[in-house]
Amino acid sequence: MTADKRARLESRYLQMGDTTIHYQVAGEGRPVVLVHGLSGSTRWWARNVGPLAERFRVYVVDLIGFGGSRAASRFALREATGHLVRWMDRLALDRASVIGHSMGGFIAADLAADVPARVDHLVLVDAVALPLGRTRWRQAVGLLHGLWRLPVGFLPILLADAHRAGPATILRAAHELLAADIQAKLARVAAPTLLIWGERDAIVPVELGERLARALPRARLVVLPGAGHNPMWDRADAFNRAVLAFLAEERPARAVAAARSAA
Repeated sequence: MTADKRARLESRYLQMGDTTIHYQVAGEGRPVVLVHGLSGSTRWWARNVGPLAERFRVYVVDLIGFGGSRAASRFALREATGHLVRWMDRLALDRASVIGHSMGGFIAADLAADVPARVDHLVLVDAVALPLGRTRWRQAVGLLHGLWRLPVGFLPILLADAHRAGPATILRAAHELLAADIQAKLARVAAPTLLIWGERDAIVPVELGERLARALPRARLVVLPGAGHNPMWDRADAFNRAVLAFLAEERPARAVAAARSAA
């Protein structure tokens, strides 16, 4: 198969009861699942899918209420991990490497803690996987700074995705995310973990990434200079190199055994 064919994205829809999941697939090899953040969609990974698909089978999924995924019920953060697991079950993804950005990082970490046998490698990108410890005012200021620093080319994607999700879904998800706390269960994450952070992230600052690296059993932190809250877009080449090198590492057999016993 040529590189062009491997990198070609196929859009698909999966019906699960009253829920429709939109996802995209590209490449061949071990499975890698990409989970976007708040107000995002599969399009946020546009600069990463091609390089990843040259070596892996890449699945890019829209969370319910975002992108092309919809359900009769409203988005609920506490149910997002369960929906992701059921989607993986339907696709016969017994185990995959999971990459989550921001709110998607929270969901990816939750998945790795709840069902460790399902996660091969874990990549958390500017992930809100620990309480931010900020007042709402400080968080609003950080959000404004983050929006100000967005690359011009990314802004139309953000605005279109936010409009598609709608303010009610975004505000509800943001409220639930700021109130959630999975800190106590992070010690159960058995997968080797790479934390990638934008040096200039004003929304989820690097300090949280440093705290998260200490909270996870087998994590290391990579900070990308000059990047903001979306390093997979801001510094795509450096991001892709770091992720590909990490995913190429073998997972120790004892870690796999521990994950299976925990599950």
